[in-house]
Amino acid sequence: MGSVRQPAGAGVVGRLVPEELWVLFQQVVPEAPSRSEGGGRCRHGDREMPAAIAFVATSGCAWQQLPSASSMQSGTTAHRRFTEWTGHRGGDVIR
Repeated sequence: MGSVRQPAGAGVVGRLVPEELWVLFQQVVPEAPSRSEGGGRCRHGDREMPAAIAFVATSGCAWQQLPSASSMQSGTTAHRRFTEWTGHRGGDVIR
């Protein structure tokens, strides 16, 4: 038997940020900035970040305690994105 491919948003991320919430979330957060210099690592997907933020907010864990096996990104990345977004219009929604 081959492995069955999970649809986008399945798993922890899909439970914490269902499709309806993701659509609303995209309307209030800014576009990802482009790097004029190029280089560096690829930016992690925005879809995982609200799930990480929701996990921290509902569990009370520290950013660095995000579960690494969960398909969410590192606590440092999630915190950086949260800080980036709360400086924009989306901050009123996230807070």
